[in-house]
Amino acid sequence: MAREETLLLVIKFTITTLFLLLHCVGFGVAAGSLGGGKGRWQLLLNNTGVVAMHMALTHHNTVIMFDQTGAGRSGYRLRRRYNGTRCKATHADLDDWSCYAHSVEYNISGNSIRPLRLDTDPWCSSGAFLSNGTLLQTGGYGSGSRKIRYFKPCQNSRCDWKQYKRALHDKRWDKSINLPFLHHTNDRKSGGNNLYPFLHLASDGNLFIFANRDSILFNYRYNRVVKTFPQIPGDGSRNYPSSGSSVILPLDHTNKFQKVEVMVCGGAASGAYRAAEQGRFLNGLSSCGRMVISGNRHKWNMEYMPGPRLLNNMLILPTGHILIINGAKRGSAGYNNAATPSLEPYLYKPKQILGRRFSVLRATKIARMYHSSATVLPDGRVLVAGGNPNNKYTFKNVTYPTELRLQAFLPPYMDEQYHSHRPGNLSISYKNSSDGVAYGKEFSVQFWLGKRPSNVVEFTAYSPPFTTHAVSMNQRMLKLRSTSLVRAKDGWMSAKLEAPPSPNVAPPGYYMLTVVNGGIPGISQWVKFKHA
Repeated sequence: MAREETLLLVIKFTITTLFLLLHCVGFGVAAGSLGGGKGRWQLLLNNTGVVAMHMALTHHNTVIMFDQTGAGRSGYRLRRRYNGTRCKATHADLDDWSCYAHSVEYNISGNSIRPLRLDTDPWCSSGAFLSNGTLLQTGGYGSGSRKIRYFKPCQNSRCDWKQYKRALHDKRWDKSINLPFLHHTNDRKSGGNNLYPFLHLASDGNLFIFANRDSILFNYRYNRVVKTFPQIPGDGSRNYPSSGSSVILPLDHTNKFQKVEVMVCGGAASGAYRAAEQGRFLNGLSSCGRMVISGNRHKWNMEYMPGPRLLNNMLILPTGHILIINGAKRGSAGYNNAATPSLEPYLYKPKQILGRRFSVLRATKIARMYHSSATVLPDGRVLVAGGNPNNKYTFKNVTYPTELRLQAFLPPYMDEQYHSHRPGNLSISYKNSSDGVAYGKEFSVQFWLGKRPSNVVEFTAYSPPFTTHAVSMNQRMLKLRSTSLVRAKDGWMSAKLEAPPSPNVAPPGYYMLTVVNGGIPGISQWVKFKHA
């Protein structure tokens, strides 16, 4: 067990470090398809105070957002520095970064924020959740380039960022990369195009690493490349500063979670980074590639989004569909390097036939390009924040001002017409433990349905990501096996579910468990998967 925990931590640290550089049951008629709904937008707050360059949802239903300290003034001025001294109305204090918040915690139910302490600069860093729900956060810039920070969520609003005394071996911005794959994917004249590589943990325990246009399967235990995959077709690049995005499609109990398929969408055209620095913004990439990385036959299957896109987030919705949100249509990543914001989210349905998988959803009026983020909330909404192509907080006389408004996007499944089919009052019971369910063990859930369930009731477990720079780190969804589903009186339902079989399939920690009734998800509750 100790060895497995150690290996898990190695997985977590490997992922964050490299980022730096149903069972179906028949019960009557289906609820029906979701129709042609396009979703809707909510404005939650006019001012979060801090640009959400980085974002993460905690298991206490709060969202941590933070920016770089090097931007100086933020939109949230403090009365006192964290060392206790007052912030005065002097010119020096007005320009002192320590008189401003650079991280906030957003309370979902209260729609409120509170400032958090950051002692060093986390600009362009990474993060992952440990098995106890603590957010581990590594790297940054300047004094923060070797720092390791952590945030342990709490319910009394007294928790805050803490910094480990020990540090990373190398600075975040050093060139000391000992993985040859990252050397040969580096476009030196184009800003790299292999920074923030996409990483996905395969269910065999190896890491899928995608950088620029190439990808490998990497055994991190033995520092060995297990497999080299075909190059994704087409021109352009997919990683920073070209900044496309990627997901691992939902893993399914029907094949024992062994079919592992990744998807990569968007990016920048060849030469886009240098062209943008000269004021020319080239059209981004419209193509997406899907490839099964398990088994022995590997081929990129290409298809096209409704339009070009980069700087976008890819999120897995409770339905297993993919939401592509935020971003730009032209240019590349970097300060003022992009133009023409992508205002319309795209919805992608992986199991539809080719040509019918993409649909265009309702547009926002707020540009979310460089340094914007998004994450899925337990109630099914998508929280959207951030956006700042300027190196300081700038609100006037620029094409794209610093964006501090906080929004939620409500996907089509949240339309009122589906409320009668929406599962509610979900509760989770563990047999022999009060703090989680062991791998491969059974646990029980109870929920309420006002109407008889549809032909397809599914149970999904979702690991929410740490999002930054168009990368959703550690995002993962599993479709769990249900061994029984029983309808009791007054609309109550009970089911027995089976936990994932291993930490390779589902790294230990907190997951959002959701009941999906005919494509309509209920409010998620947190379940913890752990070692026995």
